[in-house]
Amino acid sequence: MASKTVSVHAALRRLFSDTRQHSLDLAAPLSDADASAQSMPDASPAKWHLAHTTWFFETFVLTPHVPGYRVFDPAYGFLFNSYYEAAGPRLRRDRRGMLTRPALTEILAWRAHVDAALDRAIDELPETARALVTLGCHHEQQHQELLLTDILHLFSENPVAPVYAKIAPFPAADADAHDWLAHPGGIVSIGHAGDGFAFDCETPRHPELLQTFALGSRLVTNAEWAAFIDDGGYRTPTLWLSDGWAWAEQNDVTAPLYWRREDDGWSTMTLAGRQPVDPAAPTTHVSYFEADAFARWAGARLPREAEWEAMAENAALSQMFGTCWQWTQSAYAAYPGFRPAAGAVGEYNGKFMCGQFVLRGASCATPEGHTRPTYRNFFYPHQRWQFTGVRLAKDI
Repeated sequence: MASKTVSVHAALRRLFSDTRQHSLDLAAPLSDADASAQSMPDASPAKWHLAHTTWFFETFVLTPHVPGYRVFDPAYGFLFNSYYEAAGPRLRRDRRGMLTRPALTEILAWRAHVDAALDRAIDELPETARALVTLGCHHEQQHQELLLTDILHLFSENPVAPVYAKIAPFPAADADAHDWLAHPGGIVSIGHAGDGFAFDCETPRHPELLQTFALGSRLVTNAEWAAFIDDGGYRTPTLWLSDGWAWAEQNDVTAPLYWRREDDGWSTMTLAGRQPVDPAAPTTHVSYFEADAFARWAGARLPREAEWEAMAENAALSQMFGTCWQWTQSAYAAYPGFRPAAGAVGEYNGKFMCGQFVLRGASCATPEGHTRPTYRNFFYPHQRWQFTGVRLAKDI
């Protein structure tokens, strides 16, 4: 039993250390100015991501569970809380880009302070606190993806189109022809069960009744999306939901985010700078509204999340994980029997179950190990700065 306990503690220490180092690796190409700017209210500065994930461990693990721990700076609780009402007041989200101070070097010093304190304490933490360390690591992995997508949006606003890295995450192309894979329908079970980490919104596992349907064998490509544009897809109101048409009209949306028409075709902004659009690569950075309109134009529809999960491990389906998050037509809502966790961490997922849609899979920016068939990502229907793409579905 003792050796098993040591092994569990060692695995948790390794997860914590690897997760924290990966965040530093992602931030390494950035200057203090890069890490401090905020390009829109939905995005956060890279410095804030590094700080907020540190605040999580200091606030929920070290302060309540490690006797004698002293916070690095009492002001940081206000600056780097996100939306936890139970943890106190916070800086407004749209003001995070005003934090030119503390400097990036000070945030990195805070991270080192917290990491050292947690490493010393991890073997003595109660089980409930170790569970919070695990949650904090998965929470930080989410912010690692956000750090990349937020930097991409920031750099897209810069006329010189800066390069984050010459070799950077980008959705890979799939040269296979589009095909349909059928599912017979019936009662299936979805949701997390058993060992391994999952967020609370992935539970409990429960039955769902499916009608006969089919999923597209791969994601929609840029060539197919260009055909949608050329056929007037962004100018045909009958293809769009009412809210989607109003959004597209108000924001002059005529193509996926980052696309720009050049003399010789379309280009797009990437983490490696502005590049020509690859016709064979999957379309990404599209909203739910755009995805739904494209599916209607293609004579199909978006998958329901239960359909997607029921087919998630079908080897004949490509690009299910690690390419683009895939919009579903399912509203983000509680599974039957869902109960949020007690305390402040219970605000993590359940409070957002209103007005958002579920995305499945994972993107090219999702950290390794942060992927599973039951994972439920969620965003508002107009948002598209993430690596969001489209897999078609149809009734049979």
